[in-house]
Amino acid sequence: MDKKTILREKFGYTAFRPGQEETIDAILAGTDVLAVMPTGAGKSLCYQIPALLLDGMTIVISPLISLMKDQVSALREAGCPAAFLNSSLTTREYAQTMDAIQSGQVKLLYIAPERLQRNEVSEFAANGTIPLVVVDEAHCVSQWGHDFRTSYLQIANFIRSIDPRPPVAAFTATATVKVRDDIRKFLALRAPFAINTGFDRPNLYFEIQKPKDKKTALLECLERRREASGIIYCATRKTVEETCQLLLRHGFSATRYHAGLDDDERRENQDDFIYDRKTVMVATNAFGMGIDKSNVSYVIHYNMPKNIESYYQEAGRAGKDGDKAECMLFFSSSDIITNKFLIEQGDSNIDKSGDYKKLNDMINYCNTEKCLREYILNYFGEKIKIQNCESCSNCNNEFEMNDITVEAQKVLSCVKRMDERFGSNLVVDVLKGGNTAKIRQFGFNNISTYGIMKEYSKDSIKQIISYLIAERYLNLQGDEYPILTLTNKSHLVLKGEQQIKVRMEIKKEKANTVSEQFDAVLFEILRETRREFAVQENVPPYIVFGDNTLKQMCIYYPNTLEKMLEISGVGKNKLEKYGAKFIEEIQKHMERKV
Repeated sequence: MDKKTILREKFGYTAFRPGQEETIDAILAGTDVLAVMPTGAGKSLCYQIPALLLDGMTIVISPLISLMKDQVSALREAGCPAAFLNSSLTTREYAQTMDAIQSGQVKLLYIAPERLQRNEVSEFAANGTIPLVVVDEAHCVSQWGHDFRTSYLQIANFIRSIDPRPPVAAFTATATVKVRDDIRKFLALRAPFAINTGFDRPNLYFEIQKPKDKKTALLECLERRREASGIIYCATRKTVEETCQLLLRHGFSATRYHAGLDDDERRENQDDFIYDRKTVMVATNAFGMGIDKSNVSYVIHYNMPKNIESYYQEAGRAGKDGDKAECMLFFSSSDIITNKFLIEQGDSNIDKSGDYKKLNDMINYCNTEKCLREYILNYFGEKIKIQNCESCSNCNNEFEMNDITVEAQKVLSCVKRMDERFGSNLVVDVLKGGNTAKIRQFGFNNISTYGIMKEYSKDSIKQIISYLIAERYLNLQGDEYPILTLTNKSHLVLKGEQQIKVRMEIKKEKANTVSEQFDAVLFEILRETRREFAVQENVPPYIVFGDNTLKQMCIYYPNTLEKMLEISGVGKNKLEKYGAKFIEEIQKHMERKV
């Protein structure tokens, strides 16, 4: 069997996605690999196919139990011998898995990094044939990454203990240049084949909202998506609880997930969402890493995350099936305060300056007038210019240009007259002509810019300052209590040598998020058929067939086994298990339509 046969018969695809075949070939040639591929690009197939072709058992180091369970369930459904070792196994299940490993029945073994030091793992690594070690979510090895885990620093020692040393393949969806350098260093990769298929997710629509009332905006947003599956991320457990209760009171099928719940409830709530018993998951960032639920059609960040890496990874849980999906962020200035508090609550032994810089980059994203997609791609090192992506709120709205040069000069002049020593809140108070003890203490009530913008609302002045920061007319210096300082660009504005124009938003309709017309009635029939199989097999519905596969059935109406095999996502194993029943339902539906 070769790579293309496995792709077709096991996984049901007729062609590789960009970057997959080159990565597979490098692994099969015995080369180390560093692959950066966005969520939904098909990273898993890049090591699963070689693992099925190589002699011995491939070890896949993975950070979360949910990730392992999803991957192993999907592989077994496709007829691939896979297993996992983690704390969720009972003593009996653990022993059965070890027996299967020792008897050579496992081709892919998923294991948490914390378990690499256990004696039984060291024994089968030393005595068995290990043709490949895969490190998934490889950004976790870097303190500059958004999800650093100390256990990842032990992976290199584990690899060195295997004789002969196998090729190592590291995969991640989000990694800056600095993080990629750390992956090479801390995993001791040897002249790796490096591939970056780009960070762009063309099927995702990005939107920034700054609602006056987040609760009202959320309810309006979800009302148009009642039947759709989505995730709402909140910054704190308290906000998760309040938001979930709000949705339940308004009749939404919602559940919750955060670290304050006991293990059983978290597991039950996660399963309710994965198995489509609940349509909305309200969660902190504790939820989602490694969740392969393919039919998430929107992700809403109710609060701004701490950094762009987290935001992009969480937003990327939408549209994994390749269909159009939406990523919305509700921004307010209070989110900045919350995130600074969360940063300070972190490990006191770790330098937090990097966290504050990442937070400032996130704030700038929320305030930029440029293409949101361009901002994200530039952040990850793809220096491109996008005129109009048509898939973000900044590009998809019409704007009127407004000259705010005078207002900007007033703000910049005030920062200068306050000796560039204070933060934005005090600057706003001085511009508004506030009568506070601090203003009187420093004599700011006597400077020329005192009260010079008293006719403006505080929110308007804050919005101007946020724009000036985002466009580098102002710098934020310092971490927990940042101060405003001028830049070379700001001096040009103060001298009258540069104008500043901003675009005021005029909303227009969003582009249609449905890529193709499909038979919606048949879709619901096939969803019910899929659900029955999922209950029978005790797997999430998308493990049987993803929504995108069902939609193709509802477009092309495959009424024979041969035609069904032409549908993307239908492999030989799944055809044998499920094909006849789905064809039967399609034929019944076609007869009713005649």
